[in-house]
Amino acid sequence: MQHDAVLGWDLGGAHTKAALIGNSGCVESVQQIACPLWQGLEHLDSGIQSVVEKIGRDSGLMHAVTMTGELVDLFPDRNSGVKALIDTMDQRFSDSKLRIYAGSAGFLKPETAIKQAQQVASANWLATASWVANRLPEGLLLDVGSTTTDLIPFADKQVLTCDYSDHQRLVSQALIYTGVARTPLMAITDKVPFAGEWVYLMAEHFATSADIYRLNGDLPEAADLLPSADNGEKSVAGSARRLARMLGLDADATDMDGWRKVSQYMAEQQLRSLADACERILSRPGLSATAPLVGAGVGRFLVERICRRLKRPYIGFEELFSCAQRIESKVAECAPAVAVASLAKDGAA
Repeated sequence: MQHDAVLGWDLGGAHTKAALIGNSGCVESVQQIACPLWQGLEHLDSGIQSVVEKIGRDSGLMHAVTMTGELVDLFPDRNSGVKALIDTMDQRFSDSKLRIYAGSAGFLKPETAIKQAQQVASANWLATASWVANRLPEGLLLDVGSTTTDLIPFADKQVLTCDYSDHQRLVSQALIYTGVARTPLMAITDKVPFAGEWVYLMAEHFATSADIYRLNGDLPEAADLLPSADNGEKSVAGSARRLARMLGLDADATDMDGWRKVSQYMAEQQLRSLADACERILSRPGLSATAPLVGAGVGRFLVERICRRLKRPYIGFEELFSCAQRIESKVAECAPAVAVASLAKDGAA
């Protein structure tokens, strides 16, 4: 049995994302709002209100929720975070049908989900992977976001993993804390070539991955919604200034081409680390030599580059949905929100 319209929510630590699946099953709207949740729950409240206003529809909807925001240091532990996020949604949508995604446990009522917090916590990747696994014969899903990358193999309508917690996924490299906007540069590489020398980067939050991709001309508009590392301008000149500071220099130490060479080197290091993780996963039994990579997230342009490097087919997450062309990019950028809405729409809730 299919439900009527569903609004899927992905409550992250830095962004609130939502996707509306209409009565016909088409994706009608996708929204992403900056939400620095670590600064307080009021940011989630305002993010929810902004989403509802932008979508222009509230009553008569089912709300399906997944999350990663329980990880922020506003909360003393994951259980407390899960409860706080569920309570916030329950208070806002008390008159609607609200269901919380709990991975293999399916969709739960709020009061039940709070008691199964460990299955609810950071399960958004599983919603995305489960949807993709039911639409394609096999492949490796890469959701490259602003902060993290998920790598999930699938085949025969099954997600091929035994690792479900954040800790397990970090160990197996199914979860890599690297993204195209919020990653501190010293987490990508410890040194860069400059003026004929290896320069070791300062271990300070002076610049982020958004700066290198802005300098390289690759940064998608929706990737960088939060303030820059120095709260300065989000321009090529501003990014060069922040990158220079990582080397103990000012921007006038070289010209813009010089800073782009540094940023291109750093981008290559990030791409290589993701490609290596893909090759390790693809070397396991279970996937054929022609299994595609499925790209999602604001950093899916990196997945296309990895496909060319590994000589694998590429499929965009947005290709699996019926939606207006104008929102195709948003569908891919907010994959877990779209996926959790789609799972609920198909009757899983």
